[in-house]
Amino acid sequence: HGIPTFEHWGRFGQGLAQLWGGDPDSGIVTMRKAMAAERSLNAGLFLPMHLGCVAEAHASIGERVIALELLDEAIPLVARTEEGLFEPELHRLRGELFLDENPSEAEASFVRAMSIARRQGAKSWELRAAVSLAKLWDAQDRRIDARNLLVPIYDWFTEGFDTPDLVEARMMLERLQ
Repeated sequence: HGIPTFEHWGRFGQGLAQLWGGDPDSGIVTMRKAMAAERSLNAGLFLPMHLGCVAEAHASIGERVIALELLDEAIPLVARTEEGLFEPELHRLRGELFLDENPSEAEASFVRAMSIARRQGAKSWELRAAVSLAKLWDAQDRRIDARNLLVPIYDWFTEGFDTPDLVEARMMLERLQ
C-alpha cells in the first residue's frame, strides 16, 4: 500500500543529493524522472519548487536557456497553484541567469525576490536575494548601497551563523567594508 507521491518526492530528493554531491547530470536525470512520474499521476504538489531545482541544476552545467525555460514555467505556475513556498528563490535564480547578459533584468529579479520574501516573512530567502543583489551592486561600484542593503537583513539573524547562506553574507559584508 505504498503512496507513489512520497516515492517520487524521495526520488527527487535523491536527484538533489546527486546534484549537490557534484554529479549534476545524474541529478537532472533523476529529478526529471521523478517529476515525470509525479505528473503521470496528475499530481503536482511542489512542482514550482521542483522546476526551480532542476533549473538550478541546468544552470550549474551552463545550460542557461533550459534553466530559463524551466523558470518561465515555474513562476506563472506559482500564481495558479498558490504554492509560493519557493517563489522568492525562483526569481533569485532567474536574476542569476541574467547577470552577464542583462544586469538590469538581474537586478529587477533580485528586487522582486526580496519583495516577495519580505511579504512572506521569509528572511532566509530575503537574505539570499540580498546577497545576490549586493554582489551585483559591488560589481557596479555601488558598494555603499550593497552594504546598506545587506546589513539590516544579516543583523536580523540571531543564530545559525555557520550555515552556508549566513557565511556567504558575512563574507560579502567583509568584502564591502
